[in-house]
Amino acid sequence: MTIYVGNLSYQATEDDLSSVFAEYGTVKRVVLPTDRETGRMRGFAFVEMTEDAQEDAAISELDGAEWMGRQLRVNKARPKEENSRDGGGGAKRNNRF
Repeated sequence: MTIYVGNLSYQATEDDLSSVFAEYGTVKRVVLPTDRETGRMRGFAFVEMTEDAQEDAAISELDGAEWMGRQLRVNKARPKEENSRDGGGGAKRNNRF
């Protein structure tokens, strides 16, 4: 499982997040996505821990907690969805005359 951490301070680092989540268990990986054009942090992260029970504890304790002046949103990350558009790309037309 992967944890989604939203509403992050733009000053947060991977080390900062590792330290916070290490209180609940062993952190395997932290990913802080950046904007492709500006290189600036996007305000969210993904954290992976070694055990599901550790991740569950971190989610229940940190969701809604204030950290670095922001109220965190912490929950299970959802898989990235494929774009399900059928290629139409536009609004349906009303063919009535």
